[in-house]
Amino acid sequence: MELHVVEGDLLDQDVEVIVNAWNRNVIPWWLLWPQGVSGAIKRRGGYAPFCELSKHGPIPLGGAVVTGAGELPFKAIIHVAGIGLLWRSSERSIRDSVRNALAVAQQRAFHSVAFPLIGAGTGGKKADQVLSFILDELTCCDFDGEVRIVRFKHK
Repeated sequence: MELHVVEGDLLDQDVEVIVNAWNRNVIPWWLLWPQGVSGAIKRRGGYAPFCELSKHGPIPLGGAVVTGAGELPFKAIIHVAGIGLLWRSSERSIRDSVRNALAVAQQRAFHSVAFPLIGAGTGGKKADQVLSFILDELTCCDFDGEVRIVRFKHK
């Protein structure tokens, strides 16, 4: 695995697939106020990925689901249920999300994937703590390609 931690905007990364930190898909997407990565995807990529995502039904906490990328320049979006019903993340939900997203990326033969700090922000965890969980979990994952962890930075 080729690992990079970068600052910037997840949607500006030169990768094949991005990861969207999502909820468990229990609440219909059209009832949710767009925030964070999901909000940026809706604004720049349209609603198609979320319409497709809704067809999968509830996602287990830490689970991962692939959809198209809408109008974004990626091959796909991997949505992970990193945030529980009370809008909070946990170390387990973050670790499971990372592991399951990489497993999906490997199965689909994607060679580069960019992650946001799953569970930071809306999920209630501090960015440095989430980064630590993600980096540690990646040591247990097998992925043949580039992994970028993107710390959001306003332009």
